[in-house]
Amino acid sequence: MSGSGMDRAAALRGGPAGHGPEAAEAQASAIRVIEERDGPVLILTMDQPARRNALAMPIRIALISALEQAQADKAIRAVVLTGAGGHFCSGGDISGMDVKDALSGRERMRLTHQLIRLMVLGSLPVVAAVEGVCVGGGLSLACACDTIVAAEDARFAAGFGKIGLMPDLGLPHTLPLRVGQGRARQIMLYHTMLSAPEAERIGLIDQVVPQGHALQVALEKARFLAEQAPAPMALTKQMLGEGLDRALEQERHFQSTLFLTEDFAEGRAAFLGKRKPQFRGA
Repeated sequence: MSGSGMDRAAALRGGPAGHGPEAAEAQASAIRVIEERDGPVLILTMDQPARRNALAMPIRIALISALEQAQADKAIRAVVLTGAGGHFCSGGDISGMDVKDALSGRERMRLTHQLIRLMVLGSLPVVAAVEGVCVGGGLSLACACDTIVAAEDARFAAGFGKIGLMPDLGLPHTLPLRVGQGRARQIMLYHTMLSAPEAERIGLIDQVVPQGHALQVALEKARFLAEQAPAPMALTKQMLGEGLDRALEQERHFQSTLFLTEDFAEGRAAFLGKRKPQFRGA
């Protein structure tokens, strides 16, 4: 595996926090996607370990850029998506979900859906290497991959309802395709945390491996996929992804509405204040 100059995320990092340019620069440098090559396989590592790789907008933008460039590069034939610091992804960056109006909410969803379309409908197969936490938007990202390899200590949950939102990033479409409507409802409505063995049993993930070996096994699978004829791979993904566009358009409308509700404001405040939310249906 070569890391020769493959961290191209610097130009895509951002998202100021705190006060002043120094604080903004420090925050930006802590949010990135690391790109590495293993022959024809591109490895994308979400790298914000202090937040368990929370899916902040700079990470989403960096993933979009990396996948767009990868699809234009004929030398890249498969992608592995993973997270740094022993975790895959802890979900959306709730502190950054400060949506003020319907248009900004719809734009946020439009940008995020660009990422999901690249993963599900794009020409390159994507393998997820999951260690540790994979919840919320992290679960959505994993389910947008073609194969999910998870360490035996990995944990999976949806949990969107805890902050007054519905599942997004395509999860209402991709999760039932993996586990069926009945189990998908239970996962999305009850916020149940699933162990890796249980997730494998119900079809949520594809393979459980020893702790610390998810990336190694995911790479093996990606190398196999990279050896296959690319056109049949791309067309198979197109067929399997049918219906995604309609689902994302519905999701964009619904979630951008929920961003403006009092229940979301309460859920966000409760999460940041580390207390139980009091939802009132408003």
